[in-house]
Parts: sequence; C-alpha cells; structure tokens
Amino acid sequence: MRKNYVAGFVMAVALSLTLAACKDTKTLQENEQLKAQVAELQKENGQLGTRLETATASGAALAKENDALKSEVKKLKAKHPAKKGARSRHRRSRTAPRS
Repeated sequence: MRKNYVAGFVMAVALSLTLAACKDTKTLQENEQLKAQVAELQKENGQLGTRLETATASGAALAKENDALKSEVKKLKAKHPAKKGARSRHRRSRTAPRS
C-alpha cells in the first residue's frame, strides 16, 4: 500500500510539473507579446508628443501673426477714418423756393 501511495504521489508531482511548465511557457509567450505591445505604444506616444509640440509651436506662431495683423488693421483704420456714404449726407434741394 505504501508503494501505491508513493507512486501516486510521484505521478501527481510529475503531472503538476508538466502543467506548470506548460503554463510557464504560455505565460512567457504572453509576456513577450505584452512587451512588444508596450514598446509599440511607447513609440506611438513619442510620435504623438512630437506632433503635439509641432502643433503647439504652429499655433503660437499663428496667434502671433494674427496679433500683428490686428494691430496693422488698427493702424490703417486710424489713418483713414471711414467716410460717410453719399446717401447719409443732407443736401439742400435745388428747386426754387415757393412763393
């Protein structure tokens, strides 16, 4: 009876080691896949950071140019005040006065 118990125990240990090795292999494969995904995401993150910096710099340049154009428009408006249209002027009538 003792031999059966020891043989069963040895068999159980062998099966558990086999299953553990199989799980370890699967875990290692998943680990490698995850590492590859993390590396890809880090690469994309770097690219997006570069694009964000470019867009921010471009936006700042456009805002600066916009401010310069606005100040130029103000200067031009100050030099030449707007003229009244012909219809808004009051004119005397040229007809002879009634008697």
